[in-house]
Amino acid sequence: MMTRTLVTGSAGRLGRSVVSALAAAGHEVIGIDRAPGTPAQAAATLPADLTDLGEAYEVMTRFRPGAVVHLAAIAVPFSRSDAVTFKVNSQLAFNVCQSAVRSGVERVAVASSPTVIGYGTPGWTPSYLPIDEVHPLAPWNAYGVSKQVAEEVVRSFARTAQTRLAVFRPCYVVAPEEWEGAPTQQGHTMAERLDRPELAGVSLFNYIDARDAADFVITLLERLPDIPNGEVFFAGAADALTREPLSEVLPKVVPSTAGLAGTVGETVFSCDKAERMLGWRAARSWRTELRS
Repeated sequence: MMTRTLVTGSAGRLGRSVVSALAAAGHEVIGIDRAPGTPAQAAATLPADLTDLGEAYEVMTRFRPGAVVHLAAIAVPFSRSDAVTFKVNSQLAFNVCQSAVRSGVERVAVASSPTVIGYGTPGWTPSYLPIDEVHPLAPWNAYGVSKQVAEEVVRSFARTAQTRLAVFRPCYVVAPEEWEGAPTQQGHTMAERLDRPELAGVSLFNYIDARDAADFVITLLERLPDIPNGEVFFAGAADALTREPLSEVLPKVVPSTAGLAGTVGETVFSCDKAERMLGWRAARSWRTELRS
């Protein structure tokens, strides 16, 4: 499938890789981001404010995309006030989905987050391991709640729309330059994240190379007509971001998982559904990509 594809958040850590991969696959990419940095492979860019429903409609009617990849959001929990994070992320998801559906866009993929599961609170215990897409949701901060809202927005439109929609939950996104030693969004390096398990343990040792996430997006867009509308997928690496066996390090960093850690396998979050329904599996690992 090669079409005009609009990417919101095109200058972000994931957005840059998505734009580049889509362009390389033959898509005419339109980047929407208020920040600079959208890759030059984009055919056009626009710094639109998609929290304004009128601007969202204007973007859709101006470019008439065949597909939309919605990545734009306040991406880091607690980087803004809870009220702002919830308002911005929830409004973005609704505005993008409504304007896309009402404008006749054929395919829409919306980024959510594994944080909807609710890890990170004292005593948090998963219902089972590894965690899959039917695991109960229990977000505890504005960021996680806003992502759950985004998922519900997608489901609500999928019930009646001709547009094919899906949600994906990318694990901790690692941009290509971060394997080379560039600081992550938390300020430390990927080597430090491996050397200090408590850093990666905050997100349950999950991660995905941004290029693998971009490949996932392309695969998802291609397969949307073939799967039930409104599906949700985890997208992560095939291994955990730890030098120790996950079953050993996980209960050390997250003691409440001790009773289940023996069943976890290679990752906390299962991507079996993506492999089964989409034929996708991450190709990159920290073992092959880490340079510094």
